[in-house]
Amino acid sequence: MSTLTMAKALNAGLRRALAGDPKVLLAGEDIGRLGGVFRITEGLQAEFGPTRVVDTPLAEAGIVGTAVGMALRGYKPVVEIQFDGFVYPAFDQIVSQVSRLHFRSHGRLSVPMVVRIPYGGGIGAIEHHSESPEAYFAHTPGLKVVTCANPSDAYWMIQQAIADPDPVIFFEPKRRYHDKGEVDLDASAAPDSLYQARIARHGTDATLLTYGPMVRTCLDAAAAAEAEGRSLEVIDLRSLSPIDDATVFASVRRTGRAVVVHEAVRTLGMGAELAARIQAECFYELQAPVLRVTGYDLPYPPSRTEHSYLPDLDRVLDAVDQSLAH
Repeated sequence: MSTLTMAKALNAGLRRALAGDPKVLLAGEDIGRLGGVFRITEGLQAEFGPTRVVDTPLAEAGIVGTAVGMALRGYKPVVEIQFDGFVYPAFDQIVSQVSRLHFRSHGRLSVPMVVRIPYGGGIGAIEHHSESPEAYFAHTPGLKVVTCANPSDAYWMIQQAIADPDPVIFFEPKRRYHDKGEVDLDASAAPDSLYQARIARHGTDATLLTYGPMVRTCLDAAAAAEAEGRSLEVIDLRSLSPIDDATVFASVRRTGRAVVVHEAVRTLGMGAELAARIQAECFYELQAPVLRVTGYDLPYPPSRTEHSYLPDLDRVLDAVDQSLAH
């Protein structure tokens, strides 16, 4: 086992994918000589050359559009969107081309590409640098959407996403880039399927459903609740499209209560989708309504006030109190 930050684990995963398949290539703004704004691709251009790790113009639509062409020609492009809020110029390419080509061609064409998007707040940045646009993509048929929450998942999930024959939107929680954890760099296969949720902590009184940057927050909330005699289960969804319903429903049936936690705005978000599914499938096991702890329905605030916008331990525990009191 090696102890790596999430950033280094992603770097190691990309290196292994590049070394294992000559059709894999990376493209994005400043990912070559600089190694990316978060240094996720640091050293990869020097190791694999400028034709495998490509510095692109500042043109997100062009980056993704070019990647579509490469994917149709048999390559496996991995493109980096420098910050979450800059994905919108490429949104048309992703939802109008990337997501539809397999269906539109009756399965004759596939688009094996990955769009990496650093996302979420908590780093003291401003709007367009701290957004959580995952619901836009999870809402789009034809796209698979995943997000990692620890270094081991970062290492394995990026390789699994690259190996997938379908387009994958890969969200990276930038506030967790420097969190450390153990990674088995020598293992021959990933411990979990890319689209399988993970029980991050077992509990019996209520289930916290979350993903990406909020997994750490929910684990901290569960530890604090344990000191007060409450046992919280934490489910890391990992995949937002498709959702691993079986793991979600099994947990909620065990605990009878569910609280969904995410940074994105509340209305029509992942929390609403999960609440609807749980209500439909677990209605007779529920002891309380499904609650949501989310960002607020407003544009991402200035960095000085983002701590009031982002869900934190206290807001999660308040929701748990409401659920248990019902």
